Amino acid sequence: MSGYRLRDWDAQDRPRERLARLGPRSLTTAELLAILLRTGRRGEHAVALAQRLLHEFGGLPGLHRAPFSALRRVRGVGLAKAAQIKAALELAQRLRLAEWQSRPSIHSPDDVAAMLQTEMAALEQEHLRALLLNTRNHVLQVVDVVRGSVNQAQVRVGEIFREAVRHNATGLILVHNHPSGDPTPSPDDIALTRQAVQAGALLDIRVLDHIVFGGGRYVSLREAGLVTFHD
Repeated sequence: MSGYRLRDWDAQDRPRERLARLGPRSLTTAELLAILLRTGRRGEHAVALAQRLLHEFGGLPGLHRAPFSALRRVRGVGLAKAAQIKAALELAQRLRLAEWQSRPSIHSPDDVAAMLQTEMAALEQEHLRALLLNTRNHVLQVVDVVRGSVNQAQVRVGEIFREAVRHNATGLILVHNHPSGDPTPSPDDIALTRQAVQAGALLDIRVLDHIVFGGGRYVSLREAGLVTFHD
């Protein structure tokens, strides 16, 4: 089928027509991506190109992580299609973030994971972030604390609380990623968290948890009992 053009398909089988008739949930990921691409290349229609991209990059998470330069070098993609893919994935991430910021509060590590896990999984180096919360645990802001190696020696505790003070946050949750894919907290992760909890108590800003993402999983230091947090 890779030699066919989409316009040669029966109208009822074309992705755009099926989406209009049955809704986006009726389409496969490759078909949805093909609508963005619009065209394929000689001997390869848009759905086949989409399938190849998903295979080469390891699905949507891989496309999200892939550098723009790597996408545009793929046969049949180029500048315009690479930009369309990256723009669509970024819009999806911003929609997810906007939906969660409109919710009243964070109730559990699962809530944090639903909000940030997809984005954190796409990062190629470690990022330490803080979810700033009000008294009802509503997310006021998600801020970057440090990029690069996350350890007690390189992260100044003052950096963790600078934006929390500026936004009048009463609590925060630390999150960071392990690009290795193993979310097991390191000794440095545990030490940094304990130091942050102690500093937060002095500033009257509660550190509620530290969540480490990796390999599609996460570990909550609170749930694991690795650090004593002040409620």
